[in-house]
Amino acid sequence: MKKTMPYIYSLPTSVSFTGKGLLGYTFGPLNQRDLEIYYIEVEKGHDTFMISKKITRTYYVLSGAGYFTIGDHKYDVGPGMLVEVPPKVEYCYSGKMTLIALSKPRWFSGNDTFTKWNIDVVGRDSACAIDGESWLMRLAKVKFLGKSPINAYLRLNQRLWNRIPFSWTALPPIRLYGDFLYKLTRTQGRRAQAFSTVFLRNRPELELIRGLADRKGRGETLRVAVLGCSTGAQAYSVAWRIRSARPDLKLVMHAVDISRQAVETAKCGVYSLTAAQLTNTNITERMTTTEMEEFFDRDGDIVTVKSRFKEGINWHVADVGEPNLLHALGPQDLVVANNFLCHMDASDAERCLRNIARLVVPDGYLFVSGIDLDVRRKVASDLEWKPVQELLEEIHEGDPWLRRDWPFHYAGLEPLNKRRQDWRIRYAAAFQLGFMPGDSATNAASKGTR
Repeated sequence: MKKTMPYIYSLPTSVSFTGKGLLGYTFGPLNQRDLEIYYIEVEKGHDTFMISKKITRTYYVLSGAGYFTIGDHKYDVGPGMLVEVPPKVEYCYSGKMTLIALSKPRWFSGNDTFTKWNIDVVGRDSACAIDGESWLMRLAKVKFLGKSPINAYLRLNQRLWNRIPFSWTALPPIRLYGDFLYKLTRTQGRRAQAFSTVFLRNRPELELIRGLADRKGRGETLRVAVLGCSTGAQAYSVAWRIRSARPDLKLVMHAVDISRQAVETAKCGVYSLTAAQLTNTNITERMTTTEMEEFFDRDGDIVTVKSRFKEGINWHVADVGEPNLLHALGPQDLVVANNFLCHMDASDAERCLRNIARLVVPDGYLFVSGIDLDVRRKVASDLEWKPVQELLEEIHEGDPWLRRDWPFHYAGLEPLNKRRQDWRIRYAAAFQLGFMPGDSATNAASKGTR
């Protein structure tokens, strides 16, 4: 029987792409195979200027206002206006608006060349908007016939790297070369926040959290903040591990993400086992059948987090880099800030991490993985954090995604190297914090909760 093709398309429920200043949804697949249509919610703009190789893009402004920079000219736009951008012309857009975009032909890998950052999105003071002075950054800007030779070099090396035994990557010469490839990768990667996550993502980390919770007396209150909670898998995983081990504790959790859509999904605690929700990730892929039965109520392909693991969780839409974070959430015994700082430039990540640390009560704990290790080590050393040695190596190796991505993705996690004198503080993902130097407001607030 011939398959009937649809004539009507609804707005997709899952985000197809994200940037520092926008979210995009892709309609389709359409019957017209050479056409692609997007619905784009622009908060600040497209984070980079770009040049299309073959695709003509047409934008229709549904609402809001902003401007397109096409070539050397700036064009103000508003509702009802149409913008056509031909191939081989540099362009970008900024503002707060809702767009319908058409690509003809459909987008394909290798079409877009990203030329520079859009300071309306990343800011003038952001490290990504400032020209690097190192020879590596100058090399990263080299173009040959409009293309970066570094990208071709990295693709070739990735094919070769994937063919060598994994154990060889720990050998000093190969590890040293991997460090070089990772530095090159970080000059090329376009950073953007992502919703990809899974339940029970790092089991050793959850085991350490259970051990720390076990130090609380019977019936005491445990205050936990999970930052960058995405669609909820990490917050519920932490709640599940604590409540399963210590049901007597009064768990008060704050789960925070900058995306309202992600927080709304998380708050419901309802997930499809077959349909994607903001990401194509199978969020239960690391769970056993027994764990799923303990964790969820199931109705066909729909699973719902059980009420006892939802209890005590307060959901927030907020930017954890804002200075009023402590006032909004209050001091916390334990803070989890995983897998979102890696999507920031080094200066932004450092500023955000210092702000996050203000949440932790004296002698409390901070978990922070998925971050540039140089940034984490610098802040930990400056603020005299005590790295937690228990399960240090297991937690470092506990997230296969991060380890698998090194050295060909900016968020990849380098192999643990005990030859480094600073290896304990560099590779620790959990820290015990003392008083923040000069932060009397935090100290006073913390004493009030003890």
